[in-house]
Amino acid sequence: MKIACAFDHAGAGLREVVLDSLRSACHEPIDLGTYVYSPDTARKAGAAIRDGAAERAVVVCGSGAGVSVAASKLAGIRAAVGHETYTANQCVEHDDCNVLCLGARVIGSAIAADVVLAFAQARFSGEERHIRRLQKIGRIEAEETQLP
Repeated sequence: MKIACAFDHAGAGLREVVLDSLRSACHEPIDLGTYVYSPDTARKAGAAIRDGAAERAVVVCGSGAGVSVAASKLAGIRAAVGHETYTANQCVEHDDCNVLCLGARVIGSAIAADVVLAFAQARFSGEERHIRRLQKIGRIEAEETQLP
């Protein structure tokens, strides 16, 4: 799977961990670089998904919050902060998340590698209740983008 990876200045410390863990599991990380601000990081990763260059993305800032807030503003992006494997897996299985947000100042390297792999290996369940949830999210997104 092609997974875009972008980092802000505070997230750059996890850059090699994220890229190497994806490579080790035969995924294709797309290194989008390091940016000063988390909104730029999130926007670059979101564009890679929307343009079809990547199926998913991992974005990293200091806490995970900055990239999560910014990524969640992008149309078609479903982002979640996941600092453990349960959330990293379930956000894909239940909510079809396409962006994992990490905080380099929150999570250690070994755990980050496991979390990234859990996210990359997870698959959307396709269960009816999860499809209904995504439809509701889609309606919210459509309604909110119509606001003045």
